[in-house]
Amino acid sequence: MQTDAQLQATLKTLIDDNSGLPYGDVWTLISDDRRLHMTMTLAYPAQTEQRALVAKIQTLIADDRELTLDMECDIQPQATQGNIAGLKGVKNIVAIASGKGGVGKSTTTVNLALAMAKEGARVGILDADIYGPSQGMMMGFADGTRPEVRDDKFFIPPTAHGVQVMSMAFLTTKDTPVAWRGPMVTGAMMQILTQTDWNDLDYLFIDMPPGTGDIQLTLAQKVPVAGSVIVTTPQDIALLDARRGIEMFNKVNIPVLGVVENMSTHICSNCGHHEAIFGDEGGASLAAEYQVDVLGKLPLNMSIRKQSDAGTPVVVSAPESDVADIYQSIARKLGATLAHQQDSLNHQLFTMPTIGMSDD
Repeated sequence: MQTDAQLQATLKTLIDDNSGLPYGDVWTLISDDRRLHMTMTLAYPAQTEQRALVAKIQTLIADDRELTLDMECDIQPQATQGNIAGLKGVKNIVAIASGKGGVGKSTTTVNLALAMAKEGARVGILDADIYGPSQGMMMGFADGTRPEVRDDKFFIPPTAHGVQVMSMAFLTTKDTPVAWRGPMVTGAMMQILTQTDWNDLDYLFIDMPPGTGDIQLTLAQKVPVAGSVIVTTPQDIALLDARRGIEMFNKVNIPVLGVVENMSTHICSNCGHHEAIFGDEGGASLAAEYQVDVLGKLPLNMSIRKQSDAGTPVVVSAPESDVADIYQSIARKLGATLAHQQDSLNHQLFTMPTIGMSDD
């Protein structure tokens, strides 16, 4: 039978599958001749991993005593670009972006947010696609849903599946186009972000519009973003645009936490055959080029689309499915990456480029 000190030393070497690093000094141990009671305090949420961790610990320590494990998380605000002051009620803002539309960015955002909430975090979603907001429908809000207003100034974000959500969809009708020029759009985005009374969020996921235009630049200048996630498909044209998205975040000193590859393979519903119809390992090559991780790969799956359209995303409608497991893994890896990222920002505010003309 190992002593408590020996057990502590052994547990510190256990590898965290979400970060690839040893867990280190996260353990508290209480023991007697019959029982081991362990508490681990992580810097990111990982509640759904508890059963698997118990099995890993039992294999590692080879101790016959009855083992119980409590998992706690202590989520802290991370550094932001330019040391921009934090947003009230929000610890960490994560931008979910893509270089182009149609790659499943909004679907990834909603399922990732729900997965993070299932892991034990307090989560919100800001739908920053002012022209084409979709989070209201994906989260199952009824047509005509409107946020409550406090003190004639602050929106109280509606909640669905335990996640706070704010979207332009709550301020317009589904048949009303937002026919605005750039300054009006960015002004609306900032108003929705800063005048929403976010209630003690660990993570606020921003569902970004495609491209690298006004909203993206305003976000980089004025919003304290802790990190970003790039969503792409393996298709060459999608990777080309995703590369531009990564370059933009690098230029404005917002860390890219990883890449999510959507539609990586098509699985035949009749025979189960896998086919990479959009290309093979494109997300992996992009991640390797920019020295970031592939957080996860999702198949081209009809249930993901159908459940999102129905307002019951797959993470909540089919929580035991393989697809939901992938989203849970992505959420844990994202949380671990954000918690462990090096404080390597140069903390300089992004400055707008100047455009000049010459005879050359």
